[in-house]
Amino acid sequence: MASFDIQGEIHSIDETKTYGQNGFTKREFVIKLTGEGENPSYPNYVALEFVKDKCALLDNYRQGEEVKVGFNLGGRLWAAPGKPEKCFVSLQAWRIEKLSGDNVEQPPAWEDMSQVPPQDDDWPF
Repeated sequence: MASFDIQGEIHSIDETKTYGQNGFTKREFVIKLTGEGENPSYPNYVALEFVKDKCALLDNYRQGEEVKVGFNLGGRLWAAPGKPEKCFVSLQAWRIEKLSGDNVEQPPAWEDMSQVPPQDDDWPF
């Protein structure tokens, strides 16, 4: 699984949603990329997600805040009987840090990569 960092402005934050009988939780959010190489005339919006106990990390953030996000890029193939195979891509965030704002309480610092839950066992589909 590949790990990346991106920088951007929070565009939206969804509520935490629960899936399946096991109570799998996921919280999606969208950021507009603002890092190096981004052209503001052609903005890029990226949807990411936190899962399980990481969902609460977004409680300390608001729309418009500039953040740096660490995430894992993952994918999975899925095929229903009699239907074509599909590929699902997941951008699973595991850390977030504010980059701007005066007198803003900072959430916990970047977390240790060893605390990132394995994606294979957590897939809700």
